[in-house]
Amino acid sequence: MSRDGVKLIGFIIGREHEMPDEVMRIINEQAGMRAELVKLGGTFLDDVVEYDVIIDRMSHEIPYYRTYVKFAAVNGCYIINDPFVWANDTKFLAAAVLRKLDVKTPRTMVLPNKDIAADTVPDSFRNLVYPMNWQAIIDYIGSPAIFKDVRSGGRRFAHRVNNVDELIHRYDESGTRTMILQQVIESDHHYHCLVIGGEQTLLLPYAFDEARYVASDRTLSDSLVQRMTDMACQLSRVYGYDINMSEFVLDGDEIYLINATNPSPLIAHDLMTQEQFDWACAEIAALAVRRANEAKPMELPVHLTGL
Repeated sequence: MSRDGVKLIGFIIGREHEMPDEVMRIINEQAGMRAELVKLGGTFLDDVVEYDVIIDRMSHEIPYYRTYVKFAAVNGCYIINDPFVWANDTKFLAAAVLRKLDVKTPRTMVLPNKDIAADTVPDSFRNLVYPMNWQAIIDYIGSPAIFKDVRSGGRRFAHRVNNVDELIHRYDESGTRTMILQQVIESDHHYHCLVIGGEQTLLLPYAFDEARYVASDRTLSDSLVQRMTDMACQLSRVYGYDINMSEFVLDGDEIYLINATNPSPLIAHDLMTQEQFDWACAEIAALAVRRANEAKPMELPVHLTGL
């Protein structure tokens, strides 16, 4: 691995450029380190993986990228974040994990797919109850509710629905996506906690009227800050994520964790203050360099550990 004796750190990205550009700039200023975009044009089984570390920001959207980072991991590359965990991570699974950890979370339901991207016949659906009792679903979750994609990472297909008719309308639009319906915790106090390397944390107060994070919230007590950051760190360790964002809502002094995991949180100037952006980029760069220097292989799934 490495190239000409230099540790090699690759980025897999989509449309974003600010954070990757800044992280690569920081890494490339360090001796013995090289950061660049990974270039892929199909992968042969005999291909050599020259990257020591890959920071994966896009494989949750591009199936071929997900296949490649798993291949790279099996061949000794350290992937940020673990593709084997991320591939199975969903918002509904996270909600179930939170219940087991005695963390308050909104009422949540996962719904059958509207459409299936496979050849099926009526007998394929003998386990499904049809038609669904939409009113009972709304009665359980409450209204308004959030109707959103179950997959973790990014902010896909999400809508607020206020009644059965709106829910059915959005459900009919959902296609082959697997969707959840989640209780809305009405509050003006939303916080996202960015965790880097399982330990370094940045609590980000979110202002809906500005659609971005604000610098600080002086009304927030030290005990609430500690409880949210502790929970976010615990979740990062439970999932083994090197980069993760957890999303909290405060209802008085009650903390609700509404999104436990986001392994590819958006880090950009139009969302963050300059200080927040600089902190995140510096910590991600330091993490990548640390993982490259450790030369520590990823922990593969149990059934692959004998390789």
